[in-house]
Amino acid sequence: MKPGLLLFLLLFSFAGACRAEPIDLAGQWYQQGNPWSYSGQPSLRDEGLRKISGVALTGGHFLFEADFVIPKGAHYVLDFKNTSIIGHYRHFVFDENHRLVARFEGGIESHSHNPFFLRHARQIDLAPGQYRLISELSSPFFLAAAEPYLDELSHYRQAIKASNVLTLVGLGVFIGLGIYYAALAASRRRMAEGMYALFILGNLLFNSCALLVCSDVLGTHMIYLVSVPILFSNMAYIGFVMALLDIRREDHPYLHRAGMAALIVLGTFLLIAAILPQWSLEMVRYGVGVFLLYGLTAGIVRALRGNVSARFYLVANGVFFVLGTTAITLSHVAGLYTLYVEHVGLLAVAVEVILLALVLAYQFGQVHQEREAALKKLEYSQNLARTDSLTGLANRLALGLDLPALPRCGSLTFVDLDNLKYYNDQLGHDRGDQLLRMFAQRMVTLLGDKANLYRVGGDEFAITSADGNVSFVERAVSEASAYIQASGFERAGASAGTAMAQECESLNELLHLADTRMYEAKRERKQTAPTTQVPLFTAS
Repeated sequence: MKPGLLLFLLLFSFAGACRAEPIDLAGQWYQQGNPWSYSGQPSLRDEGLRKISGVALTGGHFLFEADFVIPKGAHYVLDFKNTSIIGHYRHFVFDENHRLVARFEGGIESHSHNPFFLRHARQIDLAPGQYRLISELSSPFFLAAAEPYLDELSHYRQAIKASNVLTLVGLGVFIGLGIYYAALAASRRRMAEGMYALFILGNLLFNSCALLVCSDVLGTHMIYLVSVPILFSNMAYIGFVMALLDIRREDHPYLHRAGMAALIVLGTFLLIAAILPQWSLEMVRYGVGVFLLYGLTAGIVRALRGNVSARFYLVANGVFFVLGTTAITLSHVAGLYTLYVEHVGLLAVAVEVILLALVLAYQFGQVHQEREAALKKLEYSQNLARTDSLTGLANRLALGLDLPALPRCGSLTFVDLDNLKYYNDQLGHDRGDQLLRMFAQRMVTLLGDKANLYRVGGDEFAITSADGNVSFVERAVSEASAYIQASGFERAGASAGTAMAQECESLNELLHLADTRMYEAKRERKQTAPTTQVPLFTAS
C-alpha cells in the first residue's frame, strides 16, 4: 500500500473515532467593542452589540449566545470544535429562570486548570430543561472558527482518545527526528540537515502550543508560540529545499532567484507579524502556501533534469501539498468535534517529516555509496601504484613504504638475476619476462609468510625478513635459481647481498649496504670460472 493512501486511511479512522452525536449550539455571535464589557447579564440581545457570523481569524473580543434544551439529566462536557487556538474564554450557563448555574474559564493564555488533557472542555451537570449559554472569547488570532458544543461525558472521554493519540505520536515524531537531524547537522555540517532540524523545531513549538501541550504539561501560556516559530520554520524550509536539491546560483540561477524571492516574501510576512501581531497566524498560513509552491516547483524542475533525490522529494512534497493545502484552507471540520484543524495540520507535517527523512536517508546512502566507491578506487589505485605489473609483486614504492617498519633484528636482501639481458636480446623479451615471472613465483612459494619479496626494477629483487633469518633467505634464493635453471634457463642465476638493520643507522645506509654487497657477489660470480662454486650471497 502506498504511504499516502495509508495515511489518508489513518486520518479517516481518526475521523471515524471522533464522530459523535453531541448537541450543536446554534446561536448568535457578537463583536464586543469598547468601552462595553460583559458583566454576567443573562442576555445580550438588548446590549446594542454588532451581530457577526462568527469569530474573525485575525482575533478580537467576541461573544456568543445560544439557547438549548437538555432532554435528560446527565454529566455533560462543554467544549469548542474546529480549533484549540483560543487565547482566553469564559462560559456562563443560565437556566430558564435566568439564574447562573455554571461559570467556567480557560484558554491557552489562562492559568485555569484543564480537567481534560489537551482540551478546553469543562464538565457540567445539567438536569432536563431549557438553558442559555453565553461564551466570551478573547484571542489575538484563531486558526479556524471556534464553535461551542455539548457532549455527554462518557462519550466525550472516548471520542477524544484518537486525536490525542495523533497529537502525542506526531509530536514524538518531531522530537525524535528533530534531535537526530540536529545532531547530524552538527556532525556533518550540512545545510540540508540543519534547515530540516529548524523546520521540525518550528512545527514542534507550533503544535505543542496550539494543541495545549505547552499549557497543560509545561505550564507555558505564550500564545505567540503558535505563530512566531512557524514563521521562521517556513523560511528554514526554503533553505532546506535549496540545500537538498543542490540549487546553487551558478548551476540553477532561476530556481535560486525564486528561492531568494520566497525568502524575501517570508521575511516580509515576519515583519508584518511583528507590526500587526493579530495577523501573524494569517502570515503563517500564507507562508505555508509560499513554501509549498516553491518546493513543488523546485522538485518538478530538478526531477525533470534527472536529479534522483528530487524525484523522491517530489513524492514527499506532493503528499504534503495535498494535506498542507487542506490544512491551511480549512475554517472548520464538518461533522467532527474532537478532531481539530490543528490535527489535520499536524498530520500533514508529520507525514512530510517522515517522508523527507526517507529522502534524506536515501541521499545520505548515496553519499555513503559514492564515498565507498571513491575509497575503493583510491585503494585500487594505491595497490596498482605499489604493484609490479609483470610479476604481481610489490614494487620499489612498496619497499620504501614498508622498510620503516622493519625491526632492528631484521634484514634486507637485494637479488640480481644473472643473464636476463641475454634472454631478452637472444630469445626476445617474452622469454625474459617468462624468466622473471618464474623466478618470482618460485620465490613466493619458498618464502611463504616468513619473508616479503619485492621487484625493485629490471632484474633486481628485494627480500625483507623481520627476524633476520639470512640462512633461510639464502636457501630460498639458491633453490629458486636451481629451479629456473632446471626449467630451461640454464644460463640464468642469481647474485644476492644482505644487510642487517642493526648494522645501519638509517634506511638509506641499509639500502646502500645491501645493494653494494649484492654487486660484490655479482662481480665475484662473473670473475669465477663456471666450474667453481661461488656463494650466491655476500652478507658481511
